[in-house]
Amino acid sequence: HVDLVESGGGLVQPGGSLRLSCTASGTIFERNAMAWYRQGPGKQRELVAAITAGGTTNYPDSVKGRFTISRDNAKNTVHLQMNSLKPEDTAVYYCKAEEDWGPDRKYDYWGQGTQVTVSS
Repeated sequence: HVDLVESGGGLVQPGGSLRLSCTASGTIFERNAMAWYRQGPGKQRELVAAITAGGTTNYPDSVKGRFTISRDNAKNTVHLQMNSLKPEDTAVYYCKAEEDWGPDRKYDYWGQGTQVTVSS
């Protein structure tokens, strides 16, 4: 049973920073690609940041230069450092683990989400 537990969300003023964490259990963490998604009010869920097992990162233009994803394999944890936050970053943020055991054996697991609100 794979379990992902997110933490670190909250209320922050525009221009502020937050650091989200996601700790995994029940999976071989260092093998997995990990990602953060978000879903704002009335919007579809969208990719925010991704990191491969080898440490390669990927960001959409909307957060590039402001958000940084990192992983600590010793602690089975992935972090999302968010700086220069804007009101449009307000959303529920979800952690995702991607297990890849070969063709037709790919599995995705999601955390429960953590609320991030950017408001003055």
